[in-house]
Amino acid sequence: MEAKLILEEGTVLKGNSFGAEVSAAGEVVFSTAMTGYPEAFTDPSYFGQILVMTYPLIGNYGISKAINFQSNKLQLTGLVVAVNCDNPSHFQCAKTLSQWLKESNVPAIEGIDTRVLTQHLRLKGTMLGKIVIGEDQINFYDPNSENIVARVSVNEPKTFFKKNRKTVCLLDCGYKDAILKNLLKRNLNVNIIPWNFDPFNDKPFAGLVISNGPGDPKVVKETILTAKKAIQKHLPVLGICFGNQILSLGAGADTYKLKFGHRSLNQPVRDLKTGKCFITSQNHGFAVNPKTLPLGFKEWFLNLNDETCEGVISDDGLTMGVQFHPEGNPGPTDTEWIFDEFVKKL
Repeated sequence: MEAKLILEEGTVLKGNSFGAEVSAAGEVVFSTAMTGYPEAFTDPSYFGQILVMTYPLIGNYGISKAINFQSNKLQLTGLVVAVNCDNPSHFQCAKTLSQWLKESNVPAIEGIDTRVLTQHLRLKGTMLGKIVIGEDQINFYDPNSENIVARVSVNEPKTFFKKNRKTVCLLDCGYKDAILKNLLKRNLNVNIIPWNFDPFNDKPFAGLVISNGPGDPKVVKETILTAKKAIQKHLPVLGICFGNQILSLGAGADTYKLKFGHRSLNQPVRDLKTGKCFITSQNHGFAVNPKTLPLGFKEWFLNLNDETCEGVISDDGLTMGVQFHPEGNPGPTDTEWIFDEFVKKL
């Protein structure tokens, strides 16, 4: 069936539907990743977004039985690719990408020149759009205009208790499963708490991890307040991606929306403490303004492509935030040592 991608500034791109035959609207963003689409599509940070893949062939190794899923379902609102592979080849393949999208009621469009579309988004900036199937009539939708974190966070605390010596709270703004696995393999008890839950009214814990998530960080005021309390109590805090923005807001800094964000597996960053460079996995549309960091905080990592802030750290080292994903999934795990640095502080 014919499908159209319509951008808010009037551009209309025609292609063919290969997902669910429903129309959907959201924020149109692009990723330059060549692999890792099952992990990316199940990342809650993509909630409310129509994802454009610049790599021309997507679906070529199919979908496994949830082996690398980062949540229990597809999270993106829509998908745009140049070519969908309907004959995947991989020994773990359980279904095609098209089958998965249809089962999950997520629309997708192929036959679009995604590289030209990406150049357009780089020039004009991220914008709203909609995938329209047939003659459907739907409105544009801005996911940053409301609290979408509440739609991907757990509703009540969930505990992974293994009689370890130390317990950390994972403040869930839309956490990736790989973050939880990295904490558990470091012999920590993990208490996953909702975005608006105050852990200081509950059982004692040794440290706070603030997860990744979708949308504008300034919208989730309860989460920012929790980060502020943790900083004031001199509790070890680790913020990842969206979590880095939350802890920075809690410390008193400001955030802003990037023109088209960072969504790829090869973003180079420099550790300003050591001078070492790392290749990182990233997925975010907002960033911290390092000039607004208060006394006692400094920029930790720098993006070598556009010199944006990629991490913050307090002078005492107890509060650490990284804008990239040290857990990878998809992407490199060269910065997994950041979890070890956090554990040392507990």
